[in-house]
Amino acid sequence: MAENDNKRDDGHHDGSMRDIFAELSEAAMSDPDPVKRAQKQMQKPLPKRFYTQAGIEAGEGGFTVTLDGRPVRTPARQLLTLPSAVTAEKTAAEWEAQGETIDPATMPLTRLANTAIDGIAQDTQAVAEDVLRFAGTDLICYRADGPERLVERQGAEWDPVLDWAQAELAARFVLAEGVMHVAQPKEALAAFGAALKGFTEPLDLAALHLATSLTGSALIAMALARGALTPDEAWAKAHLDETWNAELWGEDYEAAKRRESRRRDFDAASFVLLARRDG
Repeated sequence: MAENDNKRDDGHHDGSMRDIFAELSEAAMSDPDPVKRAQKQMQKPLPKRFYTQAGIEAGEGGFTVTLDGRPVRTPARQLLTLPSAVTAEKTAAEWEAQGETIDPATMPLTRLANTAIDGIAQDTQAVAEDVLRFAGTDLICYRADGPERLVERQGAEWDPVLDWAQAELAARFVLAEGVMHVAQPKEALAAFGAALKGFTEPLDLAALHLATSLTGSALIAMALARGALTPDEAWAKAHLDETWNAELWGEDYEAAKRRESRRRDFDAASFVLLARRDG
């Protein structure tokens, strides 16, 4: 009788887990735009919380997130295993913080880990090449031609990042005025590509790629990963133009909500990158 009860318990647990995987995969991970993600999530009810406690368990491949002692799996049914205890504990904390329902929108580290395990680990080269493409058209290399105060602010905020890249990565990037494309020197891209080779762990590469996508700047993301910028500094530099426009015309409510959602994802990526460096 006890054996049958255990089987029923395991079956119920696995079924609930599959529901969550579907939510994470179809709603929270299917669109890079946080607003569209949220809209998709609103179209279906959130899964009920079915577990009492989240934790982690050390294993051969790292630290696996557990719910009531059972391992969490990704949408592709792989173990949700993180490379360090600190990232696993932070990810488990997202599960622990859930209320009566489980909202993937509030679990950026879980989503990032799922992406790394199910996707990026299968083709790290393609992801690194995508980051390198960002460097070829990097945000901080394209400068406004006016007004003068904006030009000065861009120079004050962005030039130090370019100076850092030249000093630390031996990558000298050139500037463009306006939106006309300017090809970056092959030597600069090769030097930046060499720095990318240090990101061998899929989760670290996932974090760097996400930080790059959210800021529009591979150089800012790399400076963040190398400790040359704090998360707040990196975020402020990446959104300099938005801040400028908000100061002139006021901030649009919908734009502010989008930015808030993107910042949550950026903070998750920053946490992974900082943990990588500190570890």
